[in-house]
Formats: sequence, C-alpha cells, structure tokens
Amino acid sequence: MKEILVLYYTHHGATREMAQLIARGIEQAGAVARLRTVPRVSPVSEATEPVVPESGAPYAELRDLEECAGLALGSPTRFGNMAAPLKYFWDSTSSLWLKGTLAGKPAAVFTSTASLHGGQETTLLTMMLPLLHHGMLIVGQPYAAPELMSTATGGTPYGPSHHAGAAGELPVSEHEKKLCIALGKRLATTALQLAK
Repeated sequence: MKEILVLYYTHHGATREMAQLIARGIEQAGAVARLRTVPRVSPVSEATEPVVPESGAPYAELRDLEECAGLALGSPTRFGNMAAPLKYFWDSTSSLWLKGTLAGKPAAVFTSTASLHGGQETTLLTMMLPLLHHGMLIVGQPYAAPELMSTATGGTPYGPSHHAGAAGELPVSEHEKKLCIALGKRLATTALQLAK
C-alpha cells in the first residue's frame, strides 16, 4: 500500500485540522496517509521539546520522506513564508537531496493564516521551493474543484488555505474542508498513477 506523507507544523491547530482533512482525501483515493509534525524551534539554545510529542502526530524523521510515495506539506503563514520549525526541518534534508530521494514524487502544499490577505499565496509558493529543489512534482488545486470559485474564505490554485482569524477563532469552513479533501484525493491519485 502506497503511503503519502502529510507533514505539517501547527500553532493553534488549524493547520493540523487541514492535514487531517487532506489525509481523509488520501485514504478515500486508496492510499495510506502518514501524519507527521515537527517540533517548535526555540530561540533559547537550552530549550528542547520532548522526544515524542504529548499529543497529535509523531515528529517527522528523514525516513518518512524516504518511504513516502508523495507529500502534502502544510504550515501556518509567517510573513508570507513557512514557519521556522518547518523550514528548520527542510534544512536538514541535504542528504536526501544529494541522493535524489524525492525526485519524481508528487507534492502539494497548504496553509492557514490569521488575516485574509496575510500572505497565503506567497507562503504556498515559497513552500514549493525546497520541494522543487528536491525534484518533486508539484500538484496544485485545479479550478475543477467548484469550491475554488465560490469560497469566501480560503482556497487557492496553489493549494488549500484557511483564514483562521487574528486569534485563530475562525473554524475551517465547509469550502476549505472540501478543498483539503479534494487535494488529498488528487495527490494520492497522482502518486498511485506514477507508481504504476
């Protein structure tokens, strides 16, 4: 059974919810979703996170990338870019880049942000950069998904997005949920077709 890695970082929980919805779409398409997260990065050099998270998905390891047939990468928006903990993890993947481990595998991106015009699209685009350097094949969100044309919350052709509100108080909307599930299906279908 082909596994698709859903790798994310979350601060208030919206990105985790999106990851779970994408995982649902992956499994509806006949693949297996492997949910993983990354620990916080602290400016205090003595501060460490526990080896195993207290709740939620386990922390990602390089072998998760080696073993996956595809990847969905999610992060909250940080000034139009991915959050530092996720960037820190990607900065540790040089050994995989040298071997071409991820080359040819499909990948997709998703994000959540506090403000409606808070850099969702630039975050999604900049999240694609390390994936492209690794030789991954980017799978977007086509306008064939009707919610993309009718959503008044989040959603882009680059990948699903969520408008969480300044305090993270806004729930993932029905349109955003459907777009996450649709992306999971599209990513898994692509991975399964490439594996033939």
